[in-house]
Amino acid sequence: MITISGSLDADAKKEVSAGQRFAFGENWKRFHRLLDQERIDDAVQSLRDMLETDTLEGRTFLDIGSGSGLFSLAAKMMGATVRSFDFDPDSVACTAYLRDRFYPSDSSWVVEQGSVLDDDYMQKLGSFDIVYSWGVLHHTGAMWKALENARARVAKGGLLFIAIYNDQGIASRYWKVVKRVYCSRPLLRPFILGAHSLYPLLPTFVSRKLRSRREPRGMSIIHDFVDWVGGYPFEVSSPDRIVDVHCAGGFNLRKIRTVRGKMGCNEYVFARGEGA
Repeated sequence: MITISGSLDADAKKEVSAGQRFAFGENWKRFHRLLDQERIDDAVQSLRDMLETDTLEGRTFLDIGSGSGLFSLAAKMMGATVRSFDFDPDSVACTAYLRDRFYPSDSSWVVEQGSVLDDDYMQKLGSFDIVYSWGVLHHTGAMWKALENARARVAKGGLLFIAIYNDQGIASRYWKVVKRVYCSRPLLRPFILGAHSLYPLLPTFVSRKLRSRREPRGMSIIHDFVDWVGGYPFEVSSPDRIVDVHCAGGFNLRKIRTVRGKMGCNEYVFARGEGA
């Protein structure tokens, strides 16, 4: 099942053309050309590591902002019943492509277009054993509402796995300006990418090559770089604030992996208490 809402499709395209939003789906389409079994295996392993389980058999998995669809695929390969949605129609198409390629005619993986900021849509989804949203909610333009709507979909005793950009203070404000200019001034994009390729792209690339490391989570350093430079809207948070807000809402921190004050996403796994 693939559902595309005409109004949402128009809204997404309008925001991109107006320079208010990065074309995430176009970047994911280019990433698909690199997708191979090794990257898929790395994505599966990253879910196993953070969720601390080898199987998701009998569990439901909601992928908010599915992007390339890689982690919906990983969850499905681990045995989950999966529901994937994204605001960007190209991202929906990417996810649907992977579903149709690996699990054709499988009704236990639903792919559709939707917005985490749409209260009615989110409530109709119901609850899930695992709600997953990696590097997405800070791109909605209303991160705290998005976080609230995401954790409301977690079943009692279920898990919330999110990744949110780290707050670097002045540096984060600088990047917000860069991203806004990138999206609103198409002619400047090659210059912005070129100017920032020395940092953060080059040091990261050299460091990983020296360590003979593959890209984490099955990702691509080039596509991650373009996503980082252009990814707008853009919000950030410190780990302390994320943890405080979720614990106040009845969730318990189960696992955290931070970038130790650097640039990038801090990862969190929260468990919903029975009384939440």
